[in-house]
Amino acid sequence: MAPRVRAPELPQNFTWLNTDRPLSLKELKGRIVILDFWTYCCINCLHVLPELKYLEQKYKDTLTVIGVHSAKFDNEQEVENIRQAILRYDIEHPVIVDQNFEIWQQYAVRAWPTLVIIDPETYCISSVSGEGHRDALEELISQMIQAYQEQGSLNFQEFSVNLEKQKHPLTTPLAFPGKVLADGEGNRLFIADTGHHRIIISTLEGELLHIIGNGKSGLTDGDFTQAQFFSPQGMALDEEQQLLYIADTENNTLRQVDLKNQQVKTIAGTGEQGHYISPQSGQALETALNSPWDLEKIGNSLYIAMAGPHQIWEMELETGIIRTYAGTGGEGCVDGSLSNSAFAQPSGITTDKRELYIADSEISSIRAVGLADLDEVRTVCGSGELFGFGDVDGIGSEVRLQHCLGVKYIPDYLWIADTYNHKIKRVDPHTGKCQTMLGDGVAGHQDGQGKNTRFFEPSGLSAAGFLLFIADTNNHVIRRVELDTLKVTTMEFPNLCSPDVCIPKTII
Repeated sequence: MAPRVRAPELPQNFTWLNTDRPLSLKELKGRIVILDFWTYCCINCLHVLPELKYLEQKYKDTLTVIGVHSAKFDNEQEVENIRQAILRYDIEHPVIVDQNFEIWQQYAVRAWPTLVIIDPETYCISSVSGEGHRDALEELISQMIQAYQEQGSLNFQEFSVNLEKQKHPLTTPLAFPGKVLADGEGNRLFIADTGHHRIIISTLEGELLHIIGNGKSGLTDGDFTQAQFFSPQGMALDEEQQLLYIADTENNTLRQVDLKNQQVKTIAGTGEQGHYISPQSGQALETALNSPWDLEKIGNSLYIAMAGPHQIWEMELETGIIRTYAGTGGEGCVDGSLSNSAFAQPSGITTDKRELYIADSEISSIRAVGLADLDEVRTVCGSGELFGFGDVDGIGSEVRLQHCLGVKYIPDYLWIADTYNHKIKRVDPHTGKCQTMLGDGVAGHQDGQGKNTRFFEPSGLSAAGFLLFIADTNNHVIRRVELDTLKVTTMEFPNLCSPDVCIPKTII
């Protein structure tokens, strides 16, 4: 038999979050421990979180989960940014900030996410990479509980936690808004109030019109007060039919809102996460989706940035057929034909009606996907490499972005939410020339003009006329930009409040 390997002790001098003190494996002896090596940009890491939450709630007497945040991007190394991610994704287990991949190297980890299982005698007994291991982990935990319970060596002592959400309760009217959609003709602004699991409709000046969703996470159709979403993101509007389409990301569904009759219904997805990556086609309500992140409607088709399988999908609204449009499912940057192309966590989508433009976040690049007879995928700007990120203006492949999440076509340019650089940039879709327009690159909240402004991980943008609207995610606000002067102001929503603070009335 191979010798058993003692789990390396966790550093006590590193920063710990979601706990009032560092934890050691020595004091956790007698408990089962799972170390979750993650980084908060990674869609697969996010998929693991509900699996872990299920296990830690079911086995709370015997299991301790510890997140080991080993950052991929420079921006993810900042403690405050990790704290915001813990709040955003409602993580309730302790997290240690892994400095310079020290813990990662001690445990010989090679990929995000990786789960290391430590037995009650503090030996490493197994590790798995990727997602979808809940059942196998549960079986292993059950076996260990039975074995160590017979020995009488389980530690049932409860360990107190000091959660970030208890220390920093979020009571702002908006919570981590992910996307925004402006309707110039209707004088409406649609806001994905992602952290509050609802959609806000206001005028372009901030007057509250409607709130869609009761503020509790769930998958419930019905009227505006009954409906439930789970971390909704991108939206698309059918102005003629007065239908709003929503990427209900953590429900793995697409929802349709009848704005005239104030009704919400599910139009795609089963509510379960799809784990296949090979190209798919089928009836929309019978096809499992995987983290739909943003939408763009063209004619009778809805195009979807499907972050989970690294693909672009299309739903035919008349037939109810949904299918893979582009991408093999392999994570990377491959240009060429639609069927042979590859993306890396596409998180934003827009169009000039000739091509779709994609914010391909994990490779920090902007991609173009051909429509109709233009069967081609190309890279507009960015290195196209998983670790080819930075903050460099320029042309084409010399451009460096950092985990861009939003993109919007405003003739004749693409405006980019360069999320982890805390900037808004503008790109010529034909030449690939990219230049910073807003933000000085420092995370913060500062109105002003042009580069004399600050944002905190902006994730979505939209435009109406000469106005640009930005979902300034970690600031929990919407910013409004006058495109002719680049003046930035923060919008106010006087009648809007957090669902945890009050239950505002729907304005008729």
